[in-house]
Amino acid sequence: MNDLPENDSTQVLAARIEALLFLSPQPVSAMALADACETELEAISRAVDRLEQQLQPGVRGIILKRVGEGFTLATEPRTEAAARRLLSKPRTPPLTQAQAETLAIVAYQQPVSRPEIARIRGVSSESAVQSLSERGLIEESGRSRFGAAIYRTSLLFEKVFGLDGIEALPDPSRFDPTPEDERDIRERLLAAGEQRAEQ
Repeated sequence: MNDLPENDSTQVLAARIEALLFLSPQPVSAMALADACETELEAISRAVDRLEQQLQPGVRGIILKRVGEGFTLATEPRTEAAARRLLSKPRTPPLTQAQAETLAIVAYQQPVSRPEIARIRGVSSESAVQSLSERGLIEESGRSRFGAAIYRTSLLFEKVFGLDGIEALPDPSRFDPTPEDERDIRERLLAAGEQRAEQ
């Protein structure tokens, strides 16, 4: 960052501070920001001033707030009514263990019939398949030669998980999710259910 013009380096630092404040559930002090960014307090002060200008009320949906000795991001006051309406909607319940297992089977074995899903899981999966279909995460893609419905993941599934296609699914043999990964997956699935309910 030292080889950048001062204005550019201040902007880079302002963007870094914005990311740190976004990630932190608590206000962050200037000292903590300086420590995290490995820079001087004076540079933090300039970058915070720059960020405060960029996030002033009426310009964006997020503002920078000074709370005690620290800084935090908050929603712009005029967004409050819309935020209340959005957050007051009933939440889609999280996937059950059976639904999560079924979704993984469809994702990695597709196209796959309902009897195959039950065979892989070792138990009946009719309820899980129906629920995933209602949420829009899987869809029918034909019938087997024995007449059983065949399922595949939907475009909504790819959108929720940020995939460019099914070939972009991670290698399951290398997948060991962190608690943060699990939380992110759960939130994406909740969002998928809510999006489907609004259609």
